[in-house]
Parts: sequence; structure tokens; C-alpha cells
Amino acid sequence: MKNRNRILASLLIGTALSLASVGLAAAQDKTVKIGALSDQSGLYADLGGPGSTLAAQMAIEDSGLTAKGWKIDLISGDHQNKPDIGTAIARQWFDVDKVDVIVDVPNSGVALAVNNVIKEKNGVYINSGAATSDLTNAQCSPNTVHWTYDTYMLAHTTGQALVKAGGDTWFFLTADYAFGAALERDTTAVILANGGKVVGGVKHPLNTSDFSSFLLQAQSSKAKIIGLANAGGDTTNAIKQAAEFGIVKSGQKLAALLLFLTDVKAIGLETAQGLNFTETFYWDMNDQTREFSKKFAARMKNGAPPTMVQAGVYAGLIHYFKALEALGGNPHDGIKVVDKMKSMPTDDPLFGKGEIQPNGRTLHSAYLFEVKKPSESKAPWDFYKLIGTVPGDQAFTPLSESKCALLKK
Repeated sequence: MKNRNRILASLLIGTALSLASVGLAAAQDKTVKIGALSDQSGLYADLGGPGSTLAAQMAIEDSGLTAKGWKIDLISGDHQNKPDIGTAIARQWFDVDKVDVIVDVPNSGVALAVNNVIKEKNGVYINSGAATSDLTNAQCSPNTVHWTYDTYMLAHTTGQALVKAGGDTWFFLTADYAFGAALERDTTAVILANGGKVVGGVKHPLNTSDFSSFLLQAQSSKAKIIGLANAGGDTTNAIKQAAEFGIVKSGQKLAALLLFLTDVKAIGLETAQGLNFTETFYWDMNDQTREFSKKFAARMKNGAPPTMVQAGVYAGLIHYFKALEALGGNPHDGIKVVDKMKSMPTDDPLFGKGEIQPNGRTLHSAYLFEVKKPSESKAPWDFYKLIGTVPGDQAFTPLSESKCALLKK
């Protein structure tokens, strides 16, 4: 009996030591693999693409973790704005390449599809590129953090400001996929809530080169506001061609519901001047944003400062690294890491102080800008003037209105 007890005791001690060593190994695992998934060559490449990969690399460098013995690898992929390609890359990354976290992912259709894969694989998803508010509402996930902006924010800042300024009749030019549908939906809700009305709309294919027929319909609608529920190359093409049609000169106003710094560069100040829009980051906001943007631009082939999407990649990863360090290592458990990210206040040089809500929505200030006149611009990329600031808790979906199932637990 004594021998049996002695053997049992030895087994228990051995098991305990084995479990302890496993736990210690997990805590000391300091390897991380990041996948920057973007549109690397299409209409969203300038606002994300190679610049987002650079932002991720800079976050790795600035985290200071490699100097503390961490091994952090970065790979990139091109989803080509196709959900099937995006999900195939995501599965390859998790199953074969052992990626821990995917960042960026502009294009809401791709983003929502990838969201499901990451939840299935229990990875971490820090999305700064897609706009759809569904990522933290109807299709929220315990593995997802949505940084930078979304369609709710765009509707409740740019859209609301234009309605209150007298733009009470709208016609939409909408990109025919998840992002455009979400932006039109959220902006329509704001228009109606503020006493306005939508008099019509038309959907256009993604990456359209000819907007003439769509703009003629918008012009004939006599709507005060033509809402552009699109992004990137589609937005720049629509605005350039609207100028050729003399739409603004004839009295109608364009609402660029989503506009990026690179879009203004492509359009030119002569045509873009006076446009109102909302962003959550601008390179010339303060000393910290200017310092980062100078370093970023020096490493970009075209010398461009970061867009808000690229800034979101950097900020999201900085917070991710803080969470891993607080955990004492990488548990390779997406939900555990995201829970840690949510428990910590956000604070970075590009977006300042904020927080991540239980539904994964990051709260930070949003800024209403106006494009400068050519005579007001004093330097390259000096395009914006600040009109107003909206605190994060007012810019994004209130938890009381969120449809995220995570909030019911």
C-alpha cells in the first residue's frame, strides 16, 4: 500500500511539474507572426497596401519587443478585393504559416469574410481598413478589434453635419458591395432622423472608370447633396467627372462620405477644395503625428505621409504588443489576447488616448475637415483644415444601440 501511495504521489508531482512547465513555456513564448492583408495593387492600394505593411514594420520596431528577446515576423498578402482570395490567404496563413494576427484588410466584403475565418481559427484580427460597422455590430467577433473608422462614424459626422447645414435632400452614388451598402444604410438613417429625405440613388460596380451615366441621374434628381458612398479610386473618379459635368458649379454639393489624403492628392486641390469629410488621423495634427509621418514618408517610395488606415495598422499593433507583454508572452489564443487588449486603455502617438469597447470597437476622436483652397496650402500634403472634433464616445455606435451578441453574455 505504501509503495502504491508513493508511486501515486510521484505521478501527481510529475503531472503537476509537467503542467507547470507547459504553463511556463506558454508564458515565455515570445514569438509572433503578423499578416498584413490588403489591396496591394488595386483601387485601395494607396490608402492601405504597401503603406500598411510599412506601418506594421514600424510598429514592430517601435514596440521595443525585439530588444527584449521577442521574435516577430511580418508577411503581406494581396486579397485583390475578392472575398474568396482573402479567405484563402487567411486560411493558408493560420494553417500553414502559423500567423497570430491579421491587420488592415480594406474592402468590407473581404473583411467580413476574413472575420469568420479568424474567429474559426481563434486568431487576432485588428482591422483598420474596412468601413462596415457590422464588424462590431451584427457580425462582431470576440477575436476582432475594429480600429480607425466605420460607416456609423462617417454617417454621424460628415452626413449629419451636411444635413444640419441645410443639405436635406440626398441622392446616393453607392459602390455595389458590403461597404457601400453599409455606408448608404447608416447615412440614410442619419438623414431621416434629422428631417431630411433620400430622393434616389444608383449603385455602381467596384472600380468604375466611367461615372457619366450615374452622375447624370444624380444631376437630374435635383438633390441638394450627392452622397458618394464609395472610396479610393471610385471616389476620385466620381469627383473628377462631377467637376467636368459642372455639378457643383450648378448648385449641387458633393458629399465625400469617405475621403483619404491620397484621394485629395489624386483629385488635386483645385477640384477638391471645399469638400467636407471626416478622418480620425491626419499627419499634421500635432508634433507626435508629424514626427511619425516624417519617418513614414521617408520610407515610402512616393514620399506620402500615412493615411488614417495605415496609421490604424501602426496604432493597433502597438496596443497588441502591449497586451502580449502584459500577458508575459504569446499564448497563441486570439480570444485571450483580444480580451487583454480590451482590458487596457489605448494610448499611442497617432490617435491618443482611448479604449476598446466589449464589442471590439476602438473609441478615439474623429475630426471634421475641409479641403483647403490651393492658395491656403503651404507645403506638399498640406491639404486639410480642421472644422470640428467629435469625441470617440459620440462618434461611434453607442453600446446601447449595438447589435453585437457579445454584449448579451
